[in-house]
Order: sequence, then C-alpha cells, then structure tokens
Amino acid sequence: MSIERLETKQRMSRIVKHNGTIYLCGQVCADATKGITEQTQTMLDKVDGLLEQAGSDREHILSATIYIKDMQYFAEMNAVWDAWVPEGHAPARACVTANMAREELLVEISVVAAEK
Repeated sequence: MSIERLETKQRMSRIVKHNGTIYLCGQVCADATKGITEQTQTMLDKVDGLLEQAGSDREHILSATIYIKDMQYFAEMNAVWDAWVPEGHAPARACVTANMAREELLVEISVVAAEK
C-alpha cells in the first residue's frame, strides 16, 4: 500500500493519505491578531480546504485533537466547533491545553479523516 504525501516540505507534509485515511498536519488560524472565535473559524476553514484537496469533507472526519492555549477559551471555541460539525457526524475528539508555537496563537487542530 502506498503512502501519498501532499505539500511536503522538510519538516512535514500538509496532507498524508494511506489506505483510505487522510491525516492533516496541525492547522492554526489565518490571522493570529484576532480573538478565539475568529481564530477557530479560520482554522476550521483551512481544514475544509485541505479535506477537499484530499478528497474528503467534514462528514468524513474520524478524529480531531484540539490544542487550546487556555481553557478560558473553551466555550467560545466550542460554539464555533459545534456550528461547524455537521449534525450526526461528530468525530472522536480530544481537547487539551497546550503551549503554542507562537505566543499569539490560541488554538490549533489536528485531523484524521476517511476518503469519500
């Protein structure tokens, strides 16, 4: 079985596909100067684009790990997440507090999905 890597650089590939499963590298917001609501939305917009590029969509997400800078943002992040996840298609999910790669980042997500 082959492994397909898309947008590969020295450190990582943005998308890895293997045996009908899609792995996305960690995604962060488009503009880290914004608050948690905007950061979460633009992060999820990036996930949508990568899933489409990989031949999948939100309804095929198997699991998601969300890294949040501070649990004070948990409710606001979840409001965006809940509106984004299609009803009846909630993936397995974990959410943990984490130190971010850049101080201004509030949230990051790692996604595993099935191909359509």
